[in-house]
Amino acid sequence: MTQKTAKRSGFSPAAVLETALYVDDLVAARQFYTEVLGLEIVTEAEGRHVFFRVGDGMLLLFDPVTTVAPPDPPPALQVPPHGATGPGHMCFSVTAEGLQQGRKALEAAGIKIESEVEWPNGALSIYFRDPAGNSLEFAEPRLWFSES
Repeated sequence: MTQKTAKRSGFSPAAVLETALYVDDLVAARQFYTEVLGLEIVTEAEGRHVFFRVGDGMLLLFDPVTTVAPPDPPPALQVPPHGATGPGHMCFSVTAEGLQQGRKALEAAGIKIESEVEWPNGALSIYFRDPAGNSLEFAEPRLWFSES
C-alpha cells in the first residue's frame, strides 16, 4: 500500500519510542553498546534484556530464547511474549561530525565498517554489525528529513 492509496485513519504516532533487537550474548552486547557506542543503560535483567537510552528513544536488547516466554513470576509486567529470528537493523541518527567520531570509535574497537554510502540527496551513512550480527547504521538525519 503506497502513501497515495493508503486510507488514513486520522491518527498518526508522533515518534518511534523504542526499537528492539535480539542478541544471543547479552554480556557481549552490553559491552559493545556501552563501551563502543557509549549508550547509557536504563535497566537490565540478567539473562533476559538490557535497555539503553538513545536520545529521546530507547533501544531494547533481548535474548530471543528467554523473550518468547513472559517474565517470571506472574502477575509481573503483562508484556506479551514477542521476538524475532535472524539479524535486525537499526539506524542511529548522527551529525556529520558524529559520523566521523563514530567511525573512529568503531575503528578503535576493531569493528569492521561493511559499507559507506553517499545517498542521492548527499546524506552519508556507514554500516557495521554488533556482536550478534545485527546490522547497525550511523546516518545523517537528512537521509530522511530535509535540513531546515
